[in-house]
Amino acid sequence: MTGYDARDRERFVGEDPAQKNADRDDFARDRARVLHSAGLRRLATKTQVLQPDTDDFIRNRLTHSLEVAQIGREFGGALGCNADVVDTACLAHDLGHPPYGHNGEQALDAVSASIGGFEGNAQTFRLLTRIEAKRSTPQGRSVGLNLTRASLDAACKYPWARGEGPYATGKFGVYTDDRDLFDWVREGAPDAGRRCLEAQVMDWADDVAYSVHDVEDGVAAGLIDLRVLESADDVADLAMLARELYAPQLPTELIAASARQVAARAGSPAAYDGSRSASAALKDMASRLIGRFVGSAERATRERYGAGPLTRFAADVVVPDDVLAECVLLKAVAARFVMLTAERATLMERQRAELTGLVQVLDARPELLDPVFREEHDQAVDDAARLRVVVDQVASLTDLRARALAKELL
Repeated sequence: MTGYDARDRERFVGEDPAQKNADRDDFARDRARVLHSAGLRRLATKTQVLQPDTDDFIRNRLTHSLEVAQIGREFGGALGCNADVVDTACLAHDLGHPPYGHNGEQALDAVSASIGGFEGNAQTFRLLTRIEAKRSTPQGRSVGLNLTRASLDAACKYPWARGEGPYATGKFGVYTDDRDLFDWVREGAPDAGRRCLEAQVMDWADDVAYSVHDVEDGVAAGLIDLRVLESADDVADLAMLARELYAPQLPTELIAASARQVAARAGSPAAYDGSRSASAALKDMASRLIGRFVGSAERATRERYGAGPLTRFAADVVVPDDVLAECVLLKAVAARFVMLTAERATLMERQRAELTGLVQVLDARPELLDPVFREEHDQAVDDAARLRVVVDQVASLTDLRARALAKELL
């Protein structure tokens, strides 16, 4: 496909062409490897916002990732990106998330502070290039799924190590001991820290999906009443929260003004009652919002960069400020009424204690590790490397297994 050369299709470990079906594209093979990975399957019982065992309707990390992939594939394809590269990145983008979502991420970051901390995006890169079992170097070192350079780069939402970002952020995409393969992936990038277009497409698809769908889940669960957008005081509070948590660069007034557009696309402000008609209206609301967010970014990007295929470092995704304001306002709605409630704070404290305790127990009793991690632990060269393997094990757990192990071992 135009815009991708042999370098983009290169794999860290060369593979025998005789094992490749002639009619399968390199990037299609990448997507298949992620789709069949153990890490993707585990997302089915990992928290998105609400715990996956609390309701039949709400999303988990797997359903979220599938929805991100659908949005990203169409958005990227409209810009000229290879659809399989974007799809692969979208399917993979949350593989590194531990049990209990971002709350679990915070717990593992604290307990592993002495070895560089924990970050879900860095863990995703580690899973794709080390933890998943598929290929190894001739010396026996695992290289994970051995994806192409373009697909791995597309999955790098934060292509820098901790403290090396182009702006002030706690986010990062690689641990120190995975740096060699990361540097190989980033060969050819025009600027350190600049994301390729496919990664930006994945990132916007992720923002769109969870800003809309987290609110949809909250409404369906009875935690969010969209009539809140009719209250000037509530909207002002939500705008301040959105600016604080998600978009400090946007004026509060712009975010508040976006509430009118969101409310207009939300349709009837009547309270959700779970009926078929209410469910259809809620789904239509989600479709309208997603269509606006993606369509506006596509048009703005085309206006800046023109027609023709846009790939790799030939362009950047352009999101108009008013559309970004609507998106972050929705994030603030979910944050205020779902994630930052007093009831959830108590639950989150317990979850962090569980993961911290599991790391401490498994670090002291490595014989309890799963066989694949016990092997890594036995081969580790020092205490720091051994602790990283323990964190890898705990991060891989589903919510249900983490809860069961905590009950058994703590």
